[in-house]
Amino acid sequence: MEKIDVFAHVLLPNYYKKMLTIDSTIPTTYAFTNIESLKDLSVRRKLWNSNTKQIVSYANINAEDYCDPEESARLCREANEELINCVRENNDMFPYGIGMLPFNNVKESLRILDEIATSKELVGIQVFTRHLGKSIVDKEYLPILEKCAHLGLLVLLHPVFDSRKPDNNIVFSWEYELSQAMLDLVNADIFTKCPNIKIIVHHSGAMVPFFAGRIDNIMKDKKDEFKKFYVDTAILGNPKAIELAVNYFGIDKVLYGTDAPFGIMPSGATKEIESAIDALPLSNNEKEKIYSKNLQNLLKRKKEK
Repeated sequence: MEKIDVFAHVLLPNYYKKMLTIDSTIPTTYAFTNIESLKDLSVRRKLWNSNTKQIVSYANINAEDYCDPEESARLCREANEELINCVRENNDMFPYGIGMLPFNNVKESLRILDEIATSKELVGIQVFTRHLGKSIVDKEYLPILEKCAHLGLLVLLHPVFDSRKPDNNIVFSWEYELSQAMLDLVNADIFTKCPNIKIIVHHSGAMVPFFAGRIDNIMKDKKDEFKKFYVDTAILGNPKAIELAVNYFGIDKVLYGTDAPFGIMPSGATKEIESAIDALPLSNNEKEKIYSKNLQNLLKRKKEK
């Protein structure tokens, strides 16, 4: 059965070196940057499960957090070009990449989206629950989401910590941030403004499936909007949690994702997540949808634009 991981990460060397010249403290501030299989593709390849391909996006070291708008746009273009070359050179392992945008330069972001749309190697963008301290639904960012919908690009929603909070932690906080961002997007009527948008939420839709009853009773007028998100399976295993996501979002909205190489050292939780999917009370056809068919259907929509 073909397996395509929609949410895996890299930190490619040229981009990372440029970021280190801007801020040499990045490796101590962000310990994840020291994971060898994130930065070194020769290490990644040695650890790679050759039965699983990975769609790769950059780890969360964003130029917009360090540079002015002009420099940020230049670095994002260079990073995207490096990612395109990486996909070309490692197509057996990485069939596609996910582009990066400078959210402190929306004007250039819209131009970069056109560049991504014409690329054979890039199929979408990664966005974060917050950019520069502002929610992803800030009106400044709406043109980016609208253009992604128009171009048929995937929008991968990844969590970041809310810098206003003193108790951020990797176990629970990111799941809250994803859930809150989904709520913000629903309340902003994103699926009305952008009916063709395809947002893939990391970590199986976070808290939303578990709190479906609260959503149904508290947000009766908008409860069905939450089911318009797509979600991945990157929750480090736990078949019952993935089953809950399938039951809530529907079999056609769940995509195989692992967050590799994060979660379980040295190269991620691919084995654990595949075991969890295989343990689900689903038919082979339904598992095939999760592993590859649902994603392939989304990618066809980009090609049709």
